[in-house]
Amino acid sequence: GKVKAFPKDDSSKPVHLTAFIGYKAGMTHVVREPDRPGSKINKKEIVEAVTVIETPPMVCVGVVGYIETPHGLRALLTVWAEHMSEDCRRRFYKNWYKCKKKAFTKSNKKWQDELGRKSIEKDFKKMIRYCSVVRVIAHTQMKLLKQRQKKAHIMEIQVNGGNIEDKVKWAREHLEKPIPVDSVFAQDEMIDCIGVTKGKGYKGVTSRWHTKKLPRK
Repeated sequence: GKVKAFPKDDSSKPVHLTAFIGYKAGMTHVVREPDRPGSKINKKEIVEAVTVIETPPMVCVGVVGYIETPHGLRALLTVWAEHMSEDCRRRFYKNWYKCKKKAFTKSNKKWQDELGRKSIEKDFKKMIRYCSVVRVIAHTQMKLLKQRQKKAHIMEIQVNGGNIEDKVKWAREHLEKPIPVDSVFAQDEMIDCIGVTKGKGYKGVTSRWHTKKLPRK
């Protein structure tokens, strides 16, 4: 799946994230009363198939600032967090056990000495001054899921609401902190879902779409 566009920014709203990663846990059915005026099933009980999506908290590990150019948005600065979990670092290696695990060692050292911290502070100030769009780099926590996979999925999520200074401040405060799904979406909110693949199903054509079996001769 690919997020081609994020929701339009509204500075009057509080600072919030605009997307979240979830994993399909399974399917079930619910009995509900649809609100469709003019329809035959309006306010009548119907049985519908529903998908259950598991959404463990995501962890913010980076902040990216974008500037507007004649050719579209361009990334100006990226600031990474000091500590990154093993789940996240596994994504950057093909073979975790044979590699030297040197990814992000330079960015980690920046947080440890005074000169490095000053340069990080300058980067955040540059973001506030020049950037028009702020996005965070967040990853999933595979340890909270009942899956064999250990590599976390990483996603860049746009921060909307407030001015640029509020966005950068929010992103900086949430570095290395878990972000629950209820801080992104509200109950009964209409959302867009993007799947990695469209569901192919395990059944055949006849049982799924009730096509007629034609005679063989």
